[in-house]
Amino acid sequence: MFVTPALAQAAPAAAPGGADFFIQLMPFVLIFVIMYFLILRPQQKRVKAHREMITNVRRGDTIVTAGGIIAKVTKVIDDNEVQIEIADNVRARLSRGMISEVKAKGEPVKSETP
Repeated sequence: MFVTPALAQAAPAAAPGGADFFIQLMPFVLIFVIMYFLILRPQQKRVKAHREMITNVRRGDTIVTAGGIIAKVTKVIDDNEVQIEIADNVRARLSRGMISEVKAKGEPVKSETP
């Protein structure tokens, strides 16, 4: 009585796994692609550049620590630590992970000749 014949007709059955599923999935794929190129990929490049910068720290470099202290590298202790000079005759050991920036490159490493 209140339902018109057009509304009472059943919708055609969609084939399972048909084109409708891919059309509904397309916005999620598009969002993921946009997030990858705008957020994830540039972040990975920055992390890679920072890791490379930290591994290339050598004696004589002027660095900025994560705490904002500007210091000069006096000795590379091992792969995880460097010795820095904060002021005249004030030296401290610093984890390489706490280096946030290398401001100036220092002198080349002396080659030891026998």
